[in-house]
Amino acid sequence: HSDGTLTIWNIKGQGKPFQTITPHGKQPKDGKKPEPCKPILKVEYKTTRLGDPFMILSGGLSYDTVGRRPCLTVMHGKSTAVLEMDYPIVDFLTLCETPYPNDFQEPYAVVVLLEKDLVVIDLAQNGYPIFENPYPLTIHESPVTCCEYYADCPVDLIPALYSVGSRQKRQGYSKKEWPISGGNWGLGTQSYPEIIITGHADGTVKFWDASAIMLQVLYKLKTAKVFEKSRNNKEEKQNTEIVDEDPFAIQIMAWCPESRMLCVAGVSANLIIYRFSKQEITTEVLLEVRLQYEVNDMESPPEGGATPPLPLSLSFSPSPPLSICRVRSTPLKQSPGYQVELVVQLVWVSGEPPQQITSLALNSSYGLIVFGNSTGLAVVDYLQKTVLLNLGTVELYGSNDPYQRQPRSPRKTRQPSGDSNCSLTTIQLLLTVFRYCMFVYCVYSLSVCVGALPLCVLFSTVLLSVCPPRGANPLDHRDNSFSRSRSSSVTSIDKEAREAITSFHFCETFARKGDSTITPCLYVGTSLGTVLALALNLPPAGEQRLLQPVIVLPSGTLGRLKGSILRMAFLDNTGTFLPPAFELWYEPNAVGADSEERDKARKRRPVSVSPSTSQELQESQYAVVCSEKQAKVIALPSQNCIFKHSITETSFVLRADVVQMNIGNCVACFCANGHIMTLSLPGLRPLLDVNYLPLTDMRIARTFCFTNLGQAMYLTSPTEIQRITYSQETCENLQEMLGELFTPVETPEAPNRGFFKGLFGGGATSLDREELFGETQAGKASRGLAQHIPGPQGLEGMKGAASGVVADLARARIALDERGQKLGELDERTAAMLASADSFGKHAHDMMLKCKDKKWYQF
Repeated sequence: HSDGTLTIWNIKGQGKPFQTITPHGKQPKDGKKPEPCKPILKVEYKTTRLGDPFMILSGGLSYDTVGRRPCLTVMHGKSTAVLEMDYPIVDFLTLCETPYPNDFQEPYAVVVLLEKDLVVIDLAQNGYPIFENPYPLTIHESPVTCCEYYADCPVDLIPALYSVGSRQKRQGYSKKEWPISGGNWGLGTQSYPEIIITGHADGTVKFWDASAIMLQVLYKLKTAKVFEKSRNNKEEKQNTEIVDEDPFAIQIMAWCPESRMLCVAGVSANLIIYRFSKQEITTEVLLEVRLQYEVNDMESPPEGGATPPLPLSLSFSPSPPLSICRVRSTPLKQSPGYQVELVVQLVWVSGEPPQQITSLALNSSYGLIVFGNSTGLAVVDYLQKTVLLNLGTVELYGSNDPYQRQPRSPRKTRQPSGDSNCSLTTIQLLLTVFRYCMFVYCVYSLSVCVGALPLCVLFSTVLLSVCPPRGANPLDHRDNSFSRSRSSSVTSIDKEAREAITSFHFCETFARKGDSTITPCLYVGTSLGTVLALALNLPPAGEQRLLQPVIVLPSGTLGRLKGSILRMAFLDNTGTFLPPAFELWYEPNAVGADSEERDKARKRRPVSVSPSTSQELQESQYAVVCSEKQAKVIALPSQNCIFKHSITETSFVLRADVVQMNIGNCVACFCANGHIMTLSLPGLRPLLDVNYLPLTDMRIARTFCFTNLGQAMYLTSPTEIQRITYSQETCENLQEMLGELFTPVETPEAPNRGFFKGLFGGGATSLDREELFGETQAGKASRGLAQHIPGPQGLEGMKGAASGVVADLARARIALDERGQKLGELDERTAAMLASADSFGKHAHDMMLKCKDKKWYQF
């Protein structure tokens, strides 16, 4: 009822309710009626064979429970359980062992449909726990901050992730399996493994199986376990919007599917490198690399002539001070799955906070991690746990800097010191004097007021030269996506002094122009469209790799494009894609015989498609470089541009990837104006240009990514992942990929009443009108009995019936004639049945006379 009461009726009663209760109403002591409650929206009554019935209802809470979340109430016997839900309840349905109401229902679960979720409650277990949902209804359990999409992964990867993910402890869930079944997955022809990785605001990383049209969570990683918990960290209700107070939010991820190495960068200027293991270990001390920087001026080197590196600032634009997360110093138990290998934490230096990491790359074959920012990059050897290189962008050019910039300390430019500093009081005094002089000059020299302009310019120039504004910074603070300049033209050396590192690519190619052999290299792309090369000198694999240092040397500039560099890749002379070298996965915590296999696996160098370092150059390679404005294909080692294509003039590219298709390779681009374009390789011929989705939200720009075999993905809203395809083959097989939502299931047979139950009338039965009065059970009614015949309702129906009376009368005459014939046949049949009945009665009388004198126990 609307006042929060439940009324229970006995169908054999005399019109009075059997019981009236108010589940959530306060019972007054003076015998008065309880206070009214909120309306009960739905109730279900289910019987059990051995106990009290279940009464399940939604709503009915008291009005004094302000701010309480929506609840489902389960009443069983003398116990009443109130189950709070995260979202408003739309509907619920009780699952029973039988669908027939004339039998004991035996309820075992309740399915609750919420506005944004689906919850199934176990009624057979104490405390009514919920079943673990096998379907990803809440990818936004914590807001998604970044995502990556990988198609055509190694076939053993999904089973490996599922095996460790299924063993993760999940508290508070029912021990039974998901009780709902039905529907079939579509198979189709696309059977290659696909994995989606999502990074979240609370520091979690989730791996999803996205094969075909399925989305299933495989494994969940909590990066916050590496850090100490903040005392001021209060648990708040999760929402789908990203807030600035998320110190563990994942910003960038780099993953190697073959070696299963994972690296994540957080907003608190930290990197965590993970290695996959199927065995549980306990780490005594987490290794931490602190990148400490000097703030001495670059113009005055310290004693010994050594020039300190530029401080590594980690964001494109000024950001609020970051709350640095402290790495745990206590032992950490690491379950099977991803285990911490190394933690890289940037720290505050002389009051300057570290800034966020903006670009990241990992190579398992070389054992290296590289990350960059708005002013430089750092290369870390995670095998030896050392920093190999820490350079500013200007130092990568060496003496070949096209802008002729002189290295200087950003600390000095942000906070000038010495004679160049000027107090705020002095500036205000000079400005006051300037205003007074200009006022007098304009009043008394109105006729020659034109001369005030050069005087103003001269005075302001002198003022700014003597006392520059506090905190003046000639660096160009540009946003990493939109507000920065979209042209590589140089108009001011000071504006171009801030050159960000935007992309990396590990490869085995030619480090310098005219080289005859290929070597391991790291190619670097900048926000000014420059591609730089770093040569890597790696020790031999095995023990020497862990003892001898890795040497990283800048080797020059490959080329320059318009706009920021987004993606780089390499092809052989036939146009075949050359993937970066990788190391196959091995068990890092193996012992005994497994340890020997591990060492053999580590000593095996991955097979590279390109020639080895000692082989003489016979064939060239092609470097594919894509920026915000154009794409180029450069022949190596001559470094000649052989193909060039202008992607857009009026917009700019948000995301570009070199993807592999069934029939070849191509460059896939997503522009800010909503166009999705593909270019052939190596010829850069336009293959596709579709106006798909104009950019309306930064979330789309941040999460859009292409992958192999014509697949792409982005976060279309805070709670939804949108997956698209630009492959004709996938489109043709889409209907086969779709699954069947409902599987036909036959209704079970009705319960058998049994002989004695039917004889003595035990148990209540439910009968409807047709069973009681229908012709099937009771036979045809007599002619004198009125019968209700449903017909058209309303005046219109009566008019329609009246219009056909004449025709009905004619048909009635014919029907009467036919009825007379049938009545004659009926009389003959009746006579035959009467004769048969007389014969049956005679035989029955004879049987009675025969058995009259016998006792019942003689049968």
